[in-house]
Amino acid sequence: MPGQPAVLGEAALFARNPFPPPDRTRARMELVHLFDPVPAAIVVGGTLVATALRAGRADCRHTARACRDLFRRPLDTAGLRRDLAPLAREMRQDGVYRAHARPTGDAALDAAIRAMIEGHSAGLLMTRHGADRKQRLARAQRAAVTLAQAADLAPVFGLAGTLVSLAELSERGIARAQFMNAISMAVLATLYGLLLANMLLAPLARAIERRAEREEAARQDLIDWVAAQFAASTPRVRRGSAAAA
Repeated sequence: MPGQPAVLGEAALFARNPFPPPDRTRARMELVHLFDPVPAAIVVGGTLVATALRAGRADCRHTARACRDLFRRPLDTAGLRRDLAPLAREMRQDGVYRAHARPTGDAALDAAIRAMIEGHSAGLLMTRHGADRKQRLARAQRAAVTLAQAADLAPVFGLAGTLVSLAELSERGIARAQFMNAISMAVLATLYGLLLANMLLAPLARAIERRAEREEAARQDLIDWVAAQFAASTPRVRRGSAAAA
């Protein structure tokens, strides 16, 4: 038959290579179709503006700072202990009253240790650390709440982008190309809202909370170690001796 050699040729080619390599050019073209600047601007811009109006300038600053801190190195407790080792040695050898605070580069830790040495009490160390801890957790909570609000707003603006795309359909008419373009914009707006909320904003909020929890646990261990060094170097007075005096 006239078409049989071509069919046999294709069958032989498939037998030699049953899994042909993917067409990367076609894959790139399909990915390009997933980006549309109009619905992206509606979803991203609307989410940012609505979140700023709802949260306020101060919470937005805390959120930006918390997101930036996610890319910082975590608290180096081992390095801080090395920096505090001379202070612990000095307290054990010369006593608490002759100890001098040395800067470690961590402002909150330095302030707590300075309060302990100046007041000659580990209770002041714990009090200052507790106040600083409360402020740090409050800032992290405000940032997480702001991002959670943004995650709630992103699908709303995805729906807004969908409505805008469908509203343009009534003005353009029902031509096939224009109809498909409007439907594509509507679907992409919904997709952008869902992706922005669940793939970026909500994970960022949880990441800020996890980092704050890990950092506070590491700080607490370090403060407990400093308090133990202070307690080991503090002279103790026996009750019997105090009563006799």
